[in-house]
Amino acid sequence: MRRPQGGEEGEAAASEYENPTRTSKLPSEKVVLLVLGSLLAAALIIIYRLSFDKIQTNQAVQTLKEEKEALRRNISDEMFLKCEAGWELHGGTCYNFSTTKSSWNESRDSCKDLGGDLVKIDSREEQMLLEIKLRGLMEEPEDRFWIGLTDSKEEGRWLWVDGSPLNESLKFWSNKEPDDWKGQNPAGEDCVRMGEKGGATDLKCWFDKSCNVPHKSICEKSAVSGQTSCVCV
Repeated sequence: MRRPQGGEEGEAAASEYENPTRTSKLPSEKVVLLVLGSLLAAALIIIYRLSFDKIQTNQAVQTLKEEKEALRRNISDEMFLKCEAGWELHGGTCYNFSTTKSSWNESRDSCKDLGGDLVKIDSREEQMLLEIKLRGLMEEPEDRFWIGLTDSKEEGRWLWVDGSPLNESLKFWSNKEPDDWKGQNPAGEDCVRMGEKGGATDLKCWFDKSCNVPHKSICEKSAVSGQTSCVCV
């Protein structure tokens, strides 16, 4: 005899009641996937943070190594080379940090009168030495120093005072520089000043500026062996 249809439905309901995992399996999988996803996201955040900290630490260690090497070379040079009064010896070069504010061209003329020229930065080591020195000389954030770099002859073609082009591997422009801003002078900004009072990230502290703005400056000339007077740091 055929069972009533209602009896079959009753058996199906009873079967599902006896085996609850059939209805609860899908939600359980979702919960597991959600937990795993959360753990993975947390792990990625931790890995990123550790990697960032490692990069920062490596940069700090590298800077300390460079400063130590620069100091070692400077001490070695001072044993044989000297600068005249008013100049400071670093790595075989004498530097004069002028506190007189004048235009870029006037600053260059003053350097020439002293037997030198506005500084040309030839290495990362030299940039580091100057960047550290200026931190102590700057009285305020805008109290920067002219260096011997300009694109006054041709916009965007940066040349040092000796006529040599800027080495693409030795550029220390600050963020978004050079920008040739014309807000202060329609002629734009064709000369370079440097310095960051609080210290520059990766030594990047070059800024283009209108050549007519008065600034302090850095002069340089070669040290001479056997000179008797020296002002060193």
